[in-house]
Amino acid sequence: MKTGVVIKTTGSWHTVRDHHEIVLCRLKGSFRKQGIRNTNPVAVGDQVEYDLSPDGIGLITRIAKRKNYIIRKATNLSRETQIMAANVDQAVLIFTLDFPETPLEFVDRFLLSAEAYHIPSLLLINKTDLYSGERLQRLKEIEKLYAYAGYTVIATSVLNNQHIDQVKELLTGKTSLVAGNSGVGKSSLINRLRPGLNLKTADISWYHESGRHTTTYPEMIELWENTYIIDSPGIRGFGITDMARNEIGLYFTDIFRLSKDCQFYNCTHTHEPNCAVIEAVKNGILHESRYRSYINIFTESGQKYRTS
Repeated sequence: MKTGVVIKTTGSWHTVRDHHEIVLCRLKGSFRKQGIRNTNPVAVGDQVEYDLSPDGIGLITRIAKRKNYIIRKATNLSRETQIMAANVDQAVLIFTLDFPETPLEFVDRFLLSAEAYHIPSLLLINKTDLYSGERLQRLKEIEKLYAYAGYTVIATSVLNNQHIDQVKELLTGKTSLVAGNSGVGKSSLINRLRPGLNLKTADISWYHESGRHTTTYPEMIELWENTYIIDSPGIRGFGITDMARNEIGLYFTDIFRLSKDCQFYNCTHTHEPNCAVIEAVKNGILHESRYRSYINIFTESGQKYRTS
């Protein structure tokens, strides 16, 4: 029996790093018979046990218990969820205010899922070399609103090498999931962090103002000693799953902090009298975009997000 960590998944094949050896593995059939409701029962970052056949192909027989993972509702309707990565120290979301524009609700949904699994998040607002005038003012506003929510926010530019050293420092010694919409400069930033890696990049579609996918499958990349990133394919939407409606406010860090002053302990922050969250929005303390994201997720299709 051998052990290793999954560093790439491509459909039915899983690449496992066993110390300095790389082994191509398949998943034991019994895993697919256990009613797992994920599109990917094995995720990048998983610690696994495998048997090695004479032809050098591995067979994954066991997935170790995960310390955490970040999950989203899958676009594949035949399954329930998609695990983006497992056993990470932090989640890094790269987004842009334009070229293309990342909706703030997408940012909030990502942060919500990371909070639910106790994964610290780092926000990188990229392509600052393209911003001027009103966009720079908006940048400052967004930095302020997420700083109020308790997150580290860094404005970056690959072209101008802006704050790249600060990003390196925050990544060092950790395994980080790196995610974002297509076209936000994720691959370009990773190439800047590790020169010579030469990940594929592509210009955004100016007609649609959206990015084209350059990363096809999630992959763990070693940046330098004891420092890894899990590069994930660009995602356009982030559906919340595995979460009950009454839990949503617990994982909006700013809303949860404010809720301690609500009149009712089970306040939903939608209509109740003496709701500290609603008052904070009225008084400009809580940004309207954060509250709007909360309301949209809370009321979305009238669903409860628990999958079990």
